[in-house]
Amino acid sequence: MEVAANCSLRVKRPLLDPRFEGYKLSLEPLPCYQLELDADVAEVKLRDDQYTLEHMHAFGMYNYLHCDSWYQDSVYYIDNLGRIMNLTVMLDTALGKPREVFRLPTDLTACDNRLCASIHFTSSTWVTLSDGTGRLYVIGTGERGNSASEKWEIMFNEELGNPFIIIHSISLLKAEEHSIATLLLRIEKEELDMKGSGFYVSLEWVTVSKKNKDNKKYEIVKHDILRGKSVPHYAAIEPDGNGLMIVSYKSFRFVQVGQDLEENMDEEMSEKIKEPLYYWQQTEDDLTVTIRLPEDSTKEDIQVQFLPDHINIVLKDHQFLEGKLYSSIDHESSIWIIKENNSLEISLIKKNEGLPWPELVVGDKQGELIRDSAQCAAIAERLMHLTSEELNPNPDKEKPPCNAQELEECDVFFEESSSLCRFDGSTLKTTHVVNLGSNQYLFSVIVDPKEMPCFCLRHDVDALLWQPHSSKQDDKWEHIATFNALGYVQASKRDKKFFACAPNYSYAALCECLRRVFIYRQPTPMSTVLYNRKEGRQVGQVAKQQVASLETNDPILGFQATNERLFVLTTKNLFLIKVNTEN
Repeated sequence: MEVAANCSLRVKRPLLDPRFEGYKLSLEPLPCYQLELDADVAEVKLRDDQYTLEHMHAFGMYNYLHCDSWYQDSVYYIDNLGRIMNLTVMLDTALGKPREVFRLPTDLTACDNRLCASIHFTSSTWVTLSDGTGRLYVIGTGERGNSASEKWEIMFNEELGNPFIIIHSISLLKAEEHSIATLLLRIEKEELDMKGSGFYVSLEWVTVSKKNKDNKKYEIVKHDILRGKSVPHYAAIEPDGNGLMIVSYKSFRFVQVGQDLEENMDEEMSEKIKEPLYYWQQTEDDLTVTIRLPEDSTKEDIQVQFLPDHINIVLKDHQFLEGKLYSSIDHESSIWIIKENNSLEISLIKKNEGLPWPELVVGDKQGELIRDSAQCAAIAERLMHLTSEELNPNPDKEKPPCNAQELEECDVFFEESSSLCRFDGSTLKTTHVVNLGSNQYLFSVIVDPKEMPCFCLRHDVDALLWQPHSSKQDDKWEHIATFNALGYVQASKRDKKFFACAPNYSYAALCECLRRVFIYRQPTPMSTVLYNRKEGRQVGQVAKQQVASLETNDPILGFQATNERLFVLTTKNLFLIKVNTEN
């Protein structure tokens, strides 16, 4: 069996600045323009049954503003009339109203079980779209930058089951065959899963294709499913369609589609989440075994045979439990009764009083021991000498306990330890794995639309931007930019909602849930002479921090950064913040 290669991310030292001193707050006003929307944004709030942290990550923190990376300063949103609205900025002083480019064929409000509509700009002429009801659209748009040739036309649409959102998509042309590969995300309930919330995350890699010579419609030619227990921080298909990269807290793996999927799930559930066949508890004198009975069971259906060191239970002519008991019982005093809640209760009297049993039947793993709270307290009291509530109560002892006062900051690690995995598109196996450890995921950005999106990770105090390369075997992830001290700075922003940076790395920005936007610029040369007071040396460049406060009390629903502007979307308004004036 092939084993995935363990890799690491190689930091480029020249891109780090060990002498970075921090951001200087600048009070220069930022030009801010406000556009009122004709109709409210189609926001879909979480339902009562979408209560997990994964639902919040995937749908509660969804970015309703979409940036067309193929055309600079062009953003889109979907309003509650089902219209896809576009704003393309040429000149800040001559801003027009957002224009309608497409209208969804379905009435979104008629569907109760829907998610937010999602859109992804696949190429300069193709778009993938989900209306949030479980239908996938592939749309040919023509050249979107040219109003004469721009015409949005549905080339494929199909119902794909439960609602989903689109994570990523690419356009492929191989041997005169055009394909669109899309990555869809669902959070689904597994009824057999008794552990945790019972929800799992499904990532579906769907490819639709059309052969020119046959001139047929687009149809699904490939449908692969990955399953995991956490919403991926980042997931993208490689530009050549040969692989997939995922950054996630918990691992993903491919499962088979259709009938095999159910069998696969059943196998996994039976291994991991098998419900105990019986429950048992004990005191110093006796044991009580509880068994859930099949419906309509009567006294005649049950046979229980007690022997001094053996038990045999038969239900409806089927062997339920049989084997040697851990220790001897008083078999003549042991009894069984049928309880009102349709369960069988068996009482066994211990021969050796006070002896705790680690198992009921020797070698049987199908039961679960339920411990009494009083027993747990007694055990805890017996183990009390191994722990102490005081920090290092007596350090002069021969073997002092661990002292948390001596822990350094570097000893404290993040609870989450994410990994970056690369999956092969044909074998569906993991080929490369990078353990990200405490390198916290921050955000992703498209620097070059022909390449995969970049992802930004925290490394110590800095934030480092990484560009994945599918074509390179050895150096798959390239360190392309550093935002000094941004990893440390963003950690203090408790109300942050969205994080972004300019595609040319000139600044990074984050916004809170309401009103405030923070901008962190890269260091720039000083026009005047400035000296560091402590060291007495001349400071050649300075990094600025700016804060913009929006004139609205509506929550921020969308946030996008381009080289020149920040776009901020609320329920009723679209704000433009001019960040950079030079092209």
